[in-house]
Amino acid sequence: MSGAIQRIWLPLLASLLPALSAGAQVLRLEVAPVWEKSELKSNHWQPEGSPAGLSVNRLDFLLSKLALRRADGSWLESEDWHRFLSLEKGLLTAEAEGLPKEDFTGIRFQVGVPPKENAGDAAQWPPAHALNPEVCGLHWGWQGGYVFMALEGRWRRADGQLGGFSYHIANDENLTTVEMPVDFRGGGPVTIRLALDAAVLLGGVDFLRDGDSTHSRARDPLLVKFTGNLARAFRAQSVSYDLFQSPAVTEKAAPPPPGTTPFPLAVTQRFPQAALPADNPLTKEGVELGKRLFHDTRLSINNTQSCAGCHSRANALTDPRRVSLGAQGQAGKRNAMPLFNLAWAREFFWDGRAKTLREQVLMPIQDAHEMNETLDNVVAKLADEGAEFDRAFAPGGVTTERLAKALEQFLLSQISQNSRFDRAARKVAELTQEEKRGLQLFVTEYDPARGLFGADCFHCHGGTLFTDHQFKNNGLDLEPADRGRMLVTGDAADKGKFKTPSLRNIAVTAPYMHDGRFATLEEVVEHYSGPMPRSDTLDPNLAKHPDAGIQLSAADKRALVAFLKTLTDDDFIATPDGEVTQTNAP
Repeated sequence: MSGAIQRIWLPLLASLLPALSAGAQVLRLEVAPVWEKSELKSNHWQPEGSPAGLSVNRLDFLLSKLALRRADGSWLESEDWHRFLSLEKGLLTAEAEGLPKEDFTGIRFQVGVPPKENAGDAAQWPPAHALNPEVCGLHWGWQGGYVFMALEGRWRRADGQLGGFSYHIANDENLTTVEMPVDFRGGGPVTIRLALDAAVLLGGVDFLRDGDSTHSRARDPLLVKFTGNLARAFRAQSVSYDLFQSPAVTEKAAPPPPGTTPFPLAVTQRFPQAALPADNPLTKEGVELGKRLFHDTRLSINNTQSCAGCHSRANALTDPRRVSLGAQGQAGKRNAMPLFNLAWAREFFWDGRAKTLREQVLMPIQDAHEMNETLDNVVAKLADEGAEFDRAFAPGGVTTERLAKALEQFLLSQISQNSRFDRAARKVAELTQEEKRGLQLFVTEYDPARGLFGADCFHCHGGTLFTDHQFKNNGLDLEPADRGRMLVTGDAADKGKFKTPSLRNIAVTAPYMHDGRFATLEEVVEHYSGPMPRSDTLDPNLAKHPDAGIQLSAADKRALVAFLKTLTDDDFIATPDGEVTQTNAP
């Protein structure tokens, strides 16, 4: 009947309706971000090439409840369809399986997350699921709920200085339905290409009059404008009937080597699910071998330096020196990063040059500024450890691959999750009034137009891991001597960007920043409170602040530092290497 809704989970449609299974195929939605009629590129000025306009560096959003309109007006609607799309990450395709062989005249979806999932436990989602916080980066963390769309960028003010904007659409009442006519036929692979026009999204928005940020607080008039714009910002461009590559086979977890014992990795239920390496299951034997190798000085050219030499347990596995000294006394280039909660990391080092932890662990061994040794020499020097390698990985002796796997296992076992803040979240500890004020500042945006004067920390350090794992220019230099992420990507838009570190254990990981320029937390807070150089790649959430900075009061600065100190995990710092803090509370 016309207008009726048939609620069927599209990925299972073929199995639910055998009569249609022979013709059921994949529907692919390709979203093409545009600015009016031009392609929208991350970190490129719009209109194209004009430094007087604006640039979008983040356009991330969640789609749900895909529905297809049949020729008779009824709807074929998904029940469990969620997709994450991102301009900056190049994730702009959403697929749904089980497209039956019939005619359709329209599509509909929601931008956002339905109320049930929005209020649900984000830790329930598998590592690759769109709603896993580490996949989408759009979850509010311990505060709960998702950001439905994040639109961030920079704009050139009338005085020529750089400004920023940060618009986050969230909360159930702002769940936006998008519906459009488009004729297509199922029964084979179909691609529907949609344009998402950022000019429409920002239509009628004046950065000075309306404010340069919103975080979807109640009674924000800007949200009415944004949700109305969002419903009109998508438009169908084309339909094509394609042949796709076969999807990559998902790698199944390998069983532990014979004779080994699985390592009991205890992770709090408040953390997102982590994607552990499928081909290197954690075992007690592998972690123990990795621990020994982490402390073995034979990994260095002159047998004087181990990994632990620059990653002290008392400092949460980092180095209290501004830069570390190599095996032969040579100074390093950057401050050593802490080595905990790496199971959730996606790239490694300040510039992200290592794509996997297994790749990362071998680099310091070979780096001329660090251990300065060859892998062949290390394997030869460790030959007498063959029995330990066989015990951890089965017969085969010492190899470079096994060296990397053992170190990877040890580092993956290093979980920090039991700070006083965590205990307060579990209602088994209490924060002081000053610490609570610091937390309030931490999670509150700086948005004077709406009477909000927070510290804006959560944009980069939100969630239970206190990092977004992204690369940001945090306003240290107008013209950075160290180009950071740009040295890896070659993209000028990445100049001066470095990986966002976790703020867990921040009180014991001084000095701070990639070059260790700040000795104390007080100096760090002062940096973010005051004026900073407005370089072309300054993060939008900092660029939107006034030229003079957010100017926190002395009391608020003290409160913020007090809160940051609650993130110290004393159990982790005191835990012997190779063990993990066993936190069984949810």
